[in-house]
Amino acid sequence: MVAAFTRPLLATEHGEFDTGAETLAFAIARHCRLALTGVLPLVSNPEFEMVAPQLAAKADAEASLKRQHLDTLAQTQGVKLDLQVRRGPEAWQEIVDEARERDADLIVIRRRGKRGLLANLLVGEMVGKVVAHAPCSVLIAPRNARMWTQGVLVGVDPQAPDDGTLTLAARVAHDCGLPLHLLCVAAGGADSEAAVQALKAALTQARALHAHVDGEVQTGRAHQALIDAGLARGADLLVVGRHGGTALARAWIGGTAQKVIGLANCPVLVHVTKPQAKAATP
Repeated sequence: MVAAFTRPLLATEHGEFDTGAETLAFAIARHCRLALTGVLPLVSNPEFEMVAPQLAAKADAEASLKRQHLDTLAQTQGVKLDLQVRRGPEAWQEIVDEARERDADLIVIRRRGKRGLLANLLVGEMVGKVVAHAPCSVLIAPRNARMWTQGVLVGVDPQAPDDGTLTLAARVAHDCGLPLHLLCVAAGGADSEAAVQALKAALTQARALHAHVDGEVQTGRAHQALIDAGLARGADLLVVGRHGGTALARAWIGGTAQKVIGLANCPVLVHVTKPQAKAATP
């Protein structure tokens, strides 16, 4: 089976809220025997550097110290880290651009930043924009995140089953020798039959990729069912999908995936389904 990830990218500002993402990225690199790339975004622009050169120099010095500390930390973890400091007006844009330039197949990032006016958001504003615009899958880590060792749970959308999300979850479970549990949540009524059929098809696909698979259909609120099932099953990685790259797809952050990311006690892996290229017009 093809490995789930081969080009992981750690996105970090190396603050207290980034601890889980850094720990998880180093663990993935060690487990998969991969080199790790990284990006440390530094919010800056020419106007700021011109008007406040001393502050800009201070920010550069702090970023340099963070980079040195991360390099040392990677060495102690036995991980080869290629970390870049990127300057720009928007931290999320620098992260997304770095992922594109590196052709990353996974971004590892924290769940929230420092508390403030946005403290009540389930997912930090910068992180939300990264997930919404990322060109690849994104692994969101709470502060106490650790490598998964118990099981993987993936949500199956009864209305729009996503083969890519299911395949990714099966690959991760297979790579780590863990059981995979499929959960299909129906709103009730006629939707229940669609959920049963979607789960049946998903189980067939998953079993062709990974032997240790089971699944179930539940009714209720999708995000709560996924979180509850993860706890009941002892799963320490949840996998959900983010479809396409349209403006509508980027609004996902207000839906089920956003709630799962914000409320789960474990890391959440968001699979990004890239939009199909449009056929040339004759």
